[in-house]
Amino acid sequence: MSRHIGVVMDPIDTITFKKDTTLGLLWAARDRGWQLWYMEQQDLYSANGVTRARMRPLSVSNDPNDYYELGDVDDRELNQLDAVLMRKDPPFDMEFVYTTHLLEEAERRGTLVVNRCASLRDCNEKLFATAFPTCCPTLIVSRDMARLRAFHQEHGDVVFKPLDGMGGSSIFRAQAGDPNLSVILETLTQQGTRTIMGQVYLPAITDGDKRILMVDGEPIDHCLARVPLAGESRGNLAAGGTGKVQPLTERDRWIAAQVGPALRERGLWFVGLDVIGDYLTEINVTSPTCLREIESAVAPGIADRLMDVIERELRSLGR
Repeated sequence: MSRHIGVVMDPIDTITFKKDTTLGLLWAARDRGWQLWYMEQQDLYSANGVTRARMRPLSVSNDPNDYYELGDVDDRELNQLDAVLMRKDPPFDMEFVYTTHLLEEAERRGTLVVNRCASLRDCNEKLFATAFPTCCPTLIVSRDMARLRAFHQEHGDVVFKPLDGMGGSSIFRAQAGDPNLSVILETLTQQGTRTIMGQVYLPAITDGDKRILMVDGEPIDHCLARVPLAGESRGNLAAGGTGKVQPLTERDRWIAAQVGPALRERGLWFVGLDVIGDYLTEINVTSPTCLREIESAVAPGIADRLMDVIERELRSLGR
């Protein structure tokens, strides 16, 4: 059956061809003969309570020099699409929230949004992990600088980070006696007005920050370990880390088993778990990446598995 699948994403001409996960998902949809429709956030709007979009038909190819083509603008109701991939990268700001509200109107009228809009809003990528305390390192979430200092004094080596960042931005490691502790906390909390997270530093970061992809609550058998540069405490590829595909450990699989049912229940069909050593540090729900690296190394067909889930969910919706 031919499907009409929309994608809300950052400008397609700015993506990195060789590793962009959204492009990999679009290829999988194309290979099923599904019609693709391209949108950016500003293309969505509401008229008389109905969400519409200025969307353009999209063709994608595997040619790095000519990987997409856009057709003419078509202004239509969003629920005319069978499904929409919400692939807008953070920051998770109020514009992101407004976009989920606009998408949710179409969702209520039968369009499948991947991932589910309410869960995108509710499941902060840092805080959601704390719902699984047996999987997490010792941590604190607060904006009280005295409390954060006490946590640092107790544990000595701590990573502090904002709750809405991505790509390793604004992540600070504060070791025992760090003279910059006060300025780190003042900056991150904006003088005590912004809630942040502190986690005990995990030495296993030197072996990589593992990205485990979850499709329909089940883990892919291999992950991408993002190994930091020498002297760095961040493994994110955007912060200069290098990727190494490796099999999941038994502990990785145990963590995935703890988290998986909650993902499925919340309509979080495509998610990336971040694991350092034996500990879950984040649950990426907005626009998880690393699919292309894992597919090209050892596990082709990850994107196609998600398309299977989309087809199943559409049938359950009677579409």
